[in-house]
Amino acid sequence: MISNTCKYAIRAVTYLAMNEVGDKKIGIKDISKDLEIPSPFLGKILQVLAKQKMLKSTKGPHGGFSLARNSEEISLLDIVEIIDGLDFFHECLIGINVCERAPEQREICPFHSVADPLKADLYKMYSTTKIGKLAKEFNQNGIFLI
Repeated sequence: MISNTCKYAIRAVTYLAMNEVGDKKIGIKDISKDLEIPSPFLGKILQVLAKQKMLKSTKGPHGGFSLARNSEEISLLDIVEIIDGLDFFHECLIGINVCERAPEQREICPFHSVADPLKADLYKMYSTTKIGKLAKEFNQNGIFLI
């Protein structure tokens, strides 16, 4: 469904929202240690999110990462779209050529009658679930993201 890279991205953005205090930046080493994600891999993920203006990145001894947008406005789908893209929601689950070449014939593929409603529900859940809400709930329940 979503890649491990995307799962790490969601965890990292949620972590930043959970620890957001003004313009405070959080260093890659702290994020990596707290989330138990290898620092070089996490750094690449965070740079992609920064390039897409979801995060702010500041270099230097007091640098780090912070959210560039209000966490209440960032949906899970925003992150999925940046990291994995949205093909999952539109393509045939098993890649049958008739589905890919002639989308108007999707009803021929028995997977679409089952999968399309599920994918539509997932799309709705990803698009309506906001990082800010998740961060608040994790903080209220004392849940850590490891």
